[in-house]
Formats: sequence, structure tokens, C-alpha cells
Amino acid sequence: MKKTLIFGHKKPDTDSVMSAIGLSYLKNQLGDNTEARILGTTSKETNYALKYFKLKRPEYLNDVKLQLKDVNYHRNFLIQETDCIYNGYQYMLNEGLTGLPVIKENGQFVGLITIKDLSHTFINENVEELYTSYHNIMHVLKGEEVLKFDDEIVGKLLIAAYRSTTFMSTVHLDPDMVLIVGDRHSIIEYAVSAPVKLIILSGDSEIKDEHIEIARKNHVNIIRTPYDSYHIARLMALTNYIKTMIRSYNPIKFENTDFVDNVIDINNQLKHTNYPIVDKKNKCLGLLRITDLTEKTPKKVILVDHNEKVQSVEGLEEAQILEIIDHHNLGNITTNTPINFRNMAVGSTCTIVYTLFKEREVSIPKDIAGALLSGILSDTLILKSPTATEKDITAVRELADLAGVDYKEYGMDLLKAGTSLEGMSKEDVLYNDFKLYSVSDKTFAIGQFFTMNFDEIKKDLDEYIHVLDEVSEANHYQLVALYVTDIIRNGSYVLYNTKGEDIMIIAYGKEKVREGHFIPGCISRKKHVVPLIMEIFEN
Repeated sequence: MKKTLIFGHKKPDTDSVMSAIGLSYLKNQLGDNTEARILGTTSKETNYALKYFKLKRPEYLNDVKLQLKDVNYHRNFLIQETDCIYNGYQYMLNEGLTGLPVIKENGQFVGLITIKDLSHTFINENVEELYTSYHNIMHVLKGEEVLKFDDEIVGKLLIAAYRSTTFMSTVHLDPDMVLIVGDRHSIIEYAVSAPVKLIILSGDSEIKDEHIEIARKNHVNIIRTPYDSYHIARLMALTNYIKTMIRSYNPIKFENTDFVDNVIDINNQLKHTNYPIVDKKNKCLGLLRITDLTEKTPKKVILVDHNEKVQSVEGLEEAQILEIIDHHNLGNITTNTPINFRNMAVGSTCTIVYTLFKEREVSIPKDIAGALLSGILSDTLILKSPTATEKDITAVRELADLAGVDYKEYGMDLLKAGTSLEGMSKEDVLYNDFKLYSVSDKTFAIGQFFTMNFDEIKKDLDEYIHVLDEVSEANHYQLVALYVTDIIRNGSYVLYNTKGEDIMIIAYGKEKVREGHFIPGCISRKKHVVPLIMEIFEN
């Protein structure tokens, strides 16, 4: 069963990370195969919670774009370089393929053979030259082993077509010759005495014991086959190692992690039919026919704490969204099929996940309880935010009991861990909790940072504004605002990009708008900021 990936938004805060961890645990307890992921660097606050409850930080997820490993290409359709051409031809014929990757014994990719290469081999190549194995010859000719001394057979093919006296008087036999002969004992005696490399007895011909003894002494290989000389001659070229017919030693190949859209772009230029698929160590995994690209298995995902495409992972449109768990306003994500969408007016996504545990009657272990508790305390500012509901309060009390902590004491330590500016750049502060919002064709960005000492930011106010201006210009955002929230004073200081001043004047009034202005009671981005700014953009 392929894993379903569960993740929050691009700038992961504690609620998005912990709700992904909690939901993944719940889903797995119910028999699903899921894994929590993150789309960016976790904050100091989140790291504090992860460490406190001994939780493993989820792995980073770069994108969910379709890769070749999500395509039903011909896995393990390949052939060993020492296999015979006959088997390669039969393989392609039986599977309806026009190409086949060739590998070494250790699985390393060597080259690609095609039906065209096979035709070229018979029309243009010297089919008298043999470079194969005793086993291959036995296999293709349905032969019987009489004598075997060499695993590998390298030589030139010869048919005893003349009468015996003519053959022995005019044909010089070399040790690298492979002779096809019937029950012509004088020629057989001549061949084993010469000696030749291999004698192929046609028509199940008998060989005298005395000739076998000479052959054994001279290390002459002998194979008996039911085929007549004509059919043997036609089949012998097919006994050669498949590597002898490779014309494409460096064909265009793809790694199984390559994106499907890149493969399509390259194929639009090359117009090839077959492409070998390898891993990063050049081990061959199979063959991609360009028609295989129609049979795809998109990555399965569940979104938590967001339902805006701009906030989500790259390539989301190529994935299959199974479910969304969120507590924000409805965004612009669309799906091709109906999905489970749980949206509740609560202060934290973790509260919704807690509710799912209760509904499914699944017990919550201490570490998961701690994770969900951390998400709720973070998003509701220890239940002081106006977004906090009775459901949040109920969840916090039970989860704190399960986690074995005093939620007020732990919550304050959690928020303090996230408010330290030590080692943080101006960009780090802005992107610590940063979300994008789209209205029609316009985009605005709101960052939020919690601190108990705004003076640390105020002394570098001009530098912060410069960063906001740069982010706005580089990304064509109409507004980039940073709300520095002081939970002790119960309000936020607001900074904004220079060109966004007109929007802020409409929002708060000209007499109140200045960089670093304190807005009492403004502590929830979801309730106090986004609806106000969004209404301005809509109108």
C-alpha cells in the first residue's frame, strides 16, 4: 500500500506540524498507511515541543509532482547482456515491446536494444561470427550436451557442406571454428583431431566413441541437436550474446525520480518510443514506453491547517487530495472527485484532530497528546485568543492530563521558546509564520511573530521595512505586513511594505497608521487581520 502524505502549509507553525503528526498516528491506528511531512523549516517553538515530548520531526517534502516512479512503466523488463539474442527477440515479441534495456550481472544499465537493431544485425552484420556461451547454444538449438569444456564460445561458424574428401582437402580447420556437421564420421574425425572449438551434430547424429575420446583429449566441445544443418545455420546468429547487437550504448535514459512533465518535454523533441529507467546508481529498473505515461498513479495527500493552493506544496495539482482538515476560511483548492473535508470554527486544527480521536474512540498516547496540546496552545495563545472556543478548552484540559503537564505553565514555556530573536535574521522573523492569500488576481502576505520584547525589533525598524519592500517587489505582492504580537499587552505592532500604506490606511485609518503602530486586541491573524484585509482587496 502506497503511503499517503499528510502535511500542513509551506511555513509550518506548531499547529500544522502537530496536527499532521497526530492525524497520521490516528490514520495508521485505523489501518491506513500514512506519513506526516513538513513543507519548510520548523520554528523554535515547534522544535521545543517536539523535543519536550520526544517526537521525531517529520521529513521535509519538496513537492508532490508526478515522477516516473508514479507511472506504470514496464518494471523489471530487462535482459542480461550475456543472454542470447533469441531470448531478447522472444521477450520483445511476447510482451509487445519494440525495445529492451540490457544490464550487467550486477544490474547496471549497459545499453538498449530495439527491433530495428535486431533487423540491422541480420541484414548488415557478419552472422558467421560467434560470441556466446555453451549454454546459449544448447538453449536455442534445444541441444544435448555431449562434451563441454568451455563456458564461453568465441569463433567462426562453418558448415560441412562439401563431400568429405573435398572438405578435408580444401578446408583448413582452426581452433576457433564452430563446425556444423551430420553423421559424416570422417569429417568429425578430422574436426576433433584438428581440433576445432565446437562441433554441432545436426539431426541427432551419432558420434563414434573413438571420436569422443579424441575430442575429450583435445578439449573439443560437442553438442547434439535435432535440427538440420539449414535451421542450425539460421539459428546460430541468435545464440550470440545480446550485448553483441547493442547499437545504443548511451541512449537517453531517465531516473525514476524524474518528473513526468520534464520527460514529456524531452520526448516532444526526440520522438523516441522507448526509454530505459534507472536509479541514481545507474541500476536499471525497467523500460518506459512513451504510451505508459497515460497510466499514472498520483501521490495521495491529506492537507491539514490550510486549504489555499498558494500555501500548499509544489505540484499539488498533480496529486490526489483525499482529505482536508482545517479551521480557516475556505480557499481556492479544487478537486476532481468528492473528498472528506472537515472544517470547524475552532482555534486550532489540532482540536479537530482531537475530535476525530474521540469520534473514532481511539486512545491518545502521551506523546501524541502532547503534540496536539502544543498545537492548540500555540494557535490560541494559551486559550487567550478570541479564536479559542469551548471545544479548544475541553481539548486542552484532557490533553494536558494525558500529557502530564500543567497547560498554563507548559504553554508559557512553549511561547517563550518561540519568541527569542537570538540567531534570527530579519527574514527569519518575517517567515517564522508567514501565509499568502489570494483575492482574484491579487496576492497579499501576512507574517506573524510573537515576542515579549518589541524593542528588539523596533531598534531595527528601517531594516525590517526594507525586507518587506524587497519581498513585495520580488514577488509582486500588493501588501506584505508583519504583525508582531505581544501576548502580555494583548495586541500587535504592525509593520508593512511602503507601497502597502494605502491599504493599511483604509484598514486602520490615516491617523493611526505608522510603522510599528500598536493595535490593541489584535492577536489573531485569522480573526483580526485576514478578514479585514481581504475585504479591502475584494472591494
